[in-house]
Amino acid sequence: MKKPQKPPDSIKFLKDNKELIFKIIDKTGLTDSKGRYLHWDKIRHLKPPEGLTNEEWWAGIKLKRTNLYNELFLKDEHGHPFKFCVTDTIHQDLHWLDMNAAGTISTNKPVANSNMRSTYLIKSLVEEAINSSQLEGATTTRKVAKEMMRQGRSPKDKSEQMILNNYHAMEFIRDYKYEHLTPSIILELHKIVTEGTLDDQSKAGVLRVKEDNICVVDSSSFDTLHYPPDASCLEKRLEQLCAFANGASDAGFIHPVIRAVTLHFMLSYDHPFVDGNGRSARALFYWSMINQGYWLTEFISVSRIIKLAPAQYSRAFLYTETDDNDLTYFIIHQLEVIKKAITDLHDYLEKKVKDIEYAQEILRNANGIGKKLNFRQLALLRHALKHPRFIYKINEHQNSHGISYETARKDLLYMSDKLKLLTKLKDGRTFIFVSPSDLEDRINMY
Repeated sequence: MKKPQKPPDSIKFLKDNKELIFKIIDKTGLTDSKGRYLHWDKIRHLKPPEGLTNEEWWAGIKLKRTNLYNELFLKDEHGHPFKFCVTDTIHQDLHWLDMNAAGTISTNKPVANSNMRSTYLIKSLVEEAINSSQLEGATTTRKVAKEMMRQGRSPKDKSEQMILNNYHAMEFIRDYKYEHLTPSIILELHKIVTEGTLDDQSKAGVLRVKEDNICVVDSSSFDTLHYPPDASCLEKRLEQLCAFANGASDAGFIHPVIRAVTLHFMLSYDHPFVDGNGRSARALFYWSMINQGYWLTEFISVSRIIKLAPAQYSRAFLYTETDDNDLTYFIIHQLEVIKKAITDLHDYLEKKVKDIEYAQEILRNANGIGKKLNFRQLALLRHALKHPRFIYKINEHQNSHGISYETARKDLLYMSDKLKLLTKLKDGRTFIFVSPSDLEDRINMY
């Protein structure tokens, strides 16, 4: 990725052209005519408002933004504060998230049912583990990774180890979701994220040192995109970041979602570890959102959305760093990502509701057999109808739904021994259960 062009010095430009200030102010705003919060790298190529040059247009935009900046006590390595604007679009997105990620959810959604939540929570943890790892270079396919998680087998290579680590990291974050963030929690999180994947495993869970010589480099051009702060100040910066995350050092109100997004950005910016910074930063975003009451975030995968357009993700970081630490670019990008992830979750849940209703419909006239099955069995039955000869195992059913081995065993034995909807076969010391090719006929026999 090419580093965006650093914007011209708008303050100097306005000082040198004071006679143009009123004309410029009259023709510019925070955004362009389409409501977009654009960086100079794009503004310089667009047609400016009539009567202005591109540099004059940019000077006016920056003047309007400067007057509306919210400054944070978090600073870059030179002591300059990070800041952001709250545009109309950001206001709208934050309101949408308040309504759709922190409030109630309709009772027909599976995640509204406490008995069904664990199934969908495990799915989201697996999805985030896979996608966050793939963003950082893991090459294992989604299908193979899901099979590994479902079967509970050990990783075969570094890519699979990264995915399993991410899964455990997300579980760790859930365990601490109601605690104040501390440097110790962040260090332990990094240790989990990088277990068995570093060239020097002694670097897991410890801050980098000067000799590590870490920088962010583009994978294709090998251009250096980011030099993180000096290692000597990392301990202090981590303490400040925790204070920010816990809301302990704010001059005023910061919306919870902006706080979570900023936490994501700052850990990536500081790059306190030799590797695993991105994965750790995204996990901390989840901690912050859930800690602040946005409970539905547990069921989404932001990394899956980011992975669809990774260049936009990287560009949002670079826009902030090259334009006076203006976090607005990253905030706008992440709000779009979160909204998309939540919308996709709603669509997925609607589909699962329909799947269960379909299975219930098939069973409705079968002497009430459908009422004898729980939602896990109904979901399996729906899958079995579509996949004749598919093999189901007790431990995989257990891992998919977050239930005990005995509960999973009873689910499958009831469907095979009592209802004859699955064929039970011996496999070593345990049983496997096969979807019979005549499953629909067996249902109709009832």
